[in-house]
Amino acid sequence: MPRISVVIPVYSGEKTICETVNSVLNQTFSDFELIVVDDGSKDATVDILKSIQDPRLKIFDRPHAGVSASRNYGIAQAQGEFITFLDADDLWTPDKLEAQLKALERNPQAAVAYSWTNFIDESGHFLHPGLHTTADGDVYAKLLVLNFIESGSNFMVRREALDGVGGFDSSLEGFEDWDMGLRLAGRYHFVTVPVPQILYRRSTTSRSSDVFNHETAARRAIEKAYRRTPQSLQHLKRHTNAWVYEYLTHKALDGPPGRRKGFLALKFLLRAIRNDPNLLKHFIHISSLLFRIIVTILLPPRQAERLLDRIRNLVRKRSERTSLLPH
Repeated sequence: MPRISVVIPVYSGEKTICETVNSVLNQTFSDFELIVVDDGSKDATVDILKSIQDPRLKIFDRPHAGVSASRNYGIAQAQGEFITFLDADDLWTPDKLEAQLKALERNPQAAVAYSWTNFIDESGHFLHPGLHTTADGDVYAKLLVLNFIESGSNFMVRREALDGVGGFDSSLEGFEDWDMGLRLAGRYHFVTVPVPQILYRRSTTSRSSDVFNHETAARRAIEKAYRRTPQSLQHLKRHTNAWVYEYLTHKALDGPPGRRKGFLALKFLLRAIRNDPNLLKHFIHISSLLFRIIVTILLPPRQAERLLDRIRNLVRKRSERTSLLPH
């Protein structure tokens, strides 16, 4: 029986699935099974998977039902003592499984381990660091106002804890990872691996870029979270709203610019500030968002894209230089 089960849901992921699978197969820790659930792909995904020769790889084909249903199906097939998830366009550093398993072994009181995240573009080039937040023990209040786990490609969880909270909620598309994290944090302790081990791919065609459908799911996720949140933490709801609307602002600005997306980003940013006026104290960050919104609204799409690309390249180069400095 494998020690760890890795579950990858994939839908028409022919461009990235091979690289993603290899980032698992090349882990320094080898006692795992890799369960890939094909969610009714309409491209060469399954053919690519079948060409990979490794006895740890198990492929399951299912009708299209969404990422949460695919993950839940993978959980049902899993035999490992620990379970972790990876989206079909994200990557892991080679020591991800080993480091998270060691963290859980050293901290038997914890049921969930998570690592830091860095963001990459569609070509796999570094974009910018993630939040790099360290939160150990009872992290519920902190996770309630900021999703420092950042994606479903991150955490490793003890099987009994995952069984205890149930599967992913398919009604919360875009926020099902945060919902799962909160349900786990409400009952169990977390432990951090304080190094970047998750490479989260920002893609203009990925599910996470579909911001137009995210607001409804976001509001549903918030209401669900606060129905089970103790009265002593209910005052945090406005901070949760602020974080979610700031997140949606960034999502609206991802990908090719357009006036509709610019006005949507402006609406989200104003709602974030209304919920938490203290955001205005982060002058440089808010000014940067406003600048991107104004460019997106006022300039023709091609002009706006060229200008924003230049700025993104400058920011990326600065982030790369900063990440190479000794800490």
